Amino acid sequence: MKAVVVHECGGPEALSYEESNRPVPGAGEVLVKLSAIGLNYIDVYHRTGLYALPRPFIPGMEGAGCVEEIGPGVENISPGDRVAWAMQTGAYAEYAIVPAWKLVPIPTGVDERSAAALMLQGMTAHYLTTSVHALKAGETALVHAAAGGAGLLLVQLAKRLGARVIGTVSTQAKADLARRAGADEVILYTETDFETETRRLTDGRGVQVVYDSVGRDTFLKSINCLAPRGMLALYGQSSGPVAPFDPALLAQKGSLFMTRPSLAHYAATREELLWRAGELFSWVASGQLSLRIEKTFPLAETSEAHRQLEGRMTTGKILLIP
Repeated sequence: MKAVVVHECGGPEALSYEESNRPVPGAGEVLVKLSAIGLNYIDVYHRTGLYALPRPFIPGMEGAGCVEEIGPGVENISPGDRVAWAMQTGAYAEYAIVPAWKLVPIPTGVDERSAAALMLQGMTAHYLTTSVHALKAGETALVHAAAGGAGLLLVQLAKRLGARVIGTVSTQAKADLARRAGADEVILYTETDFETETRRLTDGRGVQVVYDSVGRDTFLKSINCLAPRGMLALYGQSSGPVAPFDPALLAQKGSLFMTRPSLAHYAATREELLWRAGELFSWVASGQLSLRIEKTFPLAETSEAHRQLEGRMTTGKILLIP
């Protein structure tokens, strides 16, 4: 099969498109023939070595396709079933091995590209708004990178829960996308200091939660945007890791809460996985949740897809197509 392999960590050029052995499913595993592969920032962290994996490895944490073969002991899954998954490496390929418990059936009304675009970022938005900080009607949330794949979904799910949403973006075009997703206010951080503007928009009170996927560049100002006893959900670090800090800062700023969550811990059981994915699929199928798939790249052009993602040249979701 064709696959993208990382032999040594580095820039986008480290992604080698090459022939690889087609894997064979073991006990409790399923071989999936990929139709679409989701590109996520965690793939960049794996490629650069920020999140280290044993090398060589096939990156990619999200995909959708059809079951090709099942391993011993697998029940309730058959060849030909349409399935999707997240948080399992090896998706940058024509075929991938996935533990059976991580596979979610794709329902009628949802195509495989939409499924691949929804799993990781959609479930991230779901756990952030329902479990990390369960948003309530009348609360205000600040969403960084509000026109990105996760950001657009976060905005929509926060609005479903009755929250007021303030988004940050870099360009007017991205601001328009965030507003169409439902953002009540949008701050162009390239023109306006987002901390000052957030404080102004909340009459100095601050927000109940900041959903921050940026990390180093936004961390301290995100803290300053919070109301007393507010929550900073730092779920990514696209600008780099946050520098060490004294936890006493959280007390000084209003007895704040901070978490660095991972989807793996919020979809750790099959029951939780099916709940999150099931709600997302039903909302997409019924038109209550919109997906923006901005670009698709052939798997052979994965390096260019990474360059565009890291260069902040994209909005919505990027897919790789085997």
